[in-house]
Amino acid sequence: MEQGKKRKSYGKEFKLDAVRLIVEGGRSVASVARDLGVNENSLHHWKRRFLNDAQDSFPGHGKLKPEDEELRRLRRELEEVMEERDILKKALGYFSKHGK
Repeated sequence: MEQGKKRKSYGKEFKLDAVRLIVEGGRSVASVARDLGVNENSLHHWKRRFLNDAQDSFPGHGKLKPEDEELRRLRRELEEVMEERDILKKALGYFSKHGK
């Protein structure tokens, strides 16, 4: 990206309205993109996300869909449990060598 140019950011409602114009309004992606001043590729991406999961298609900045958040939490928990297991294995090895 060129220096000084900021990437445009669109809110959830804007994206939903744009996608609804295509899906429910029967308009083409190209015409909606022209009318709204949005990149066609962005609209195609938004439409795909909306059709895959209309309820949670645009969670917002830094927010994840509930199932993605749950997956992140479980991965973090698994990592902690594995670290604890490794520590216990090392301790067991140490005490079995030095405990005799």
